[in-house]
Amino acid sequence: MTASERGGGTISTLVVDDEALARRNLTLLLRDDPDIGAIEECASGAEAIAVIRQRKPDLVFLDVQMPECGGFDVLESLGTDLPRTIIFVTAHDEHALRAFEAGALDYLLKPFDDARFMRALARAKEKIAHYAAHRQAPRRIAVKSPGRLLFVDVADIDWVEAASYYACLHIGRETHVIRRTLSELERDLGESFIRIHRSTIVNFERIRGLELQSSGEYAVVLRSGVELPVSRGYRKPLHERLTSASAPA
Repeated sequence: MTASERGGGTISTLVVDDEALARRNLTLLLRDDPDIGAIEECASGAEAIAVIRQRKPDLVFLDVQMPECGGFDVLESLGTDLPRTIIFVTAHDEHALRAFEAGALDYLLKPFDDARFMRALARAKEKIAHYAAHRQAPRRIAVKSPGRLLFVDVADIDWVEAASYYACLHIGRETHVIRRTLSELERDLGESFIRIHRSTIVNFERIRGLELQSSGEYAVVLRSGVELPVSRGYRKPLHERLTSASAPA
């Protein structure tokens, strides 16, 4: 993956193509748009799967045919972690129907001109803006158990742990299990929570600090005293957010 480039906008974008020139052409076009923020590139489908799970980009340009792991393989592997806005890019038109069935917003057929690209980007930006305008993080989550229905305040949740197709909500000394995936909860809860591990998201306001362990790895220390390991893939975005939050206005 190439280093990310940042424009002045807020739409994070990932370009996935095994051809360096194709990636670069898309990146250059994207950098001309003031609404585009961070742009990252992946040269393989396997690499893209990891980046999408970690970074959760707003927009993904995805090549259909790549060695070993093509665009459709990427979507199948992601399962419920699918990006909301996907534009397929390919030199072959026979995959168009399957692409739209897989949830693609658009299908760019190589070689495409700047005008065709701009139309696809405009549609993507419209969809992203619509989602942002209508998305509202829930204030309460329903927890079902035999014979009762309990509502817990999102602000009271310390951290959330994945348990296969379930999630464990940790609230003080209590733990509630709900039938939701961690990725679904992370998407719905919004920026008040941050992922620190493949199986853990935490309430950002409950973080007291980071602590270096004897193993050389870091752990998040919550206000409750609970320590949760931070995996290396999530350390940088966590550190950047903590630094930003502590910087003077």
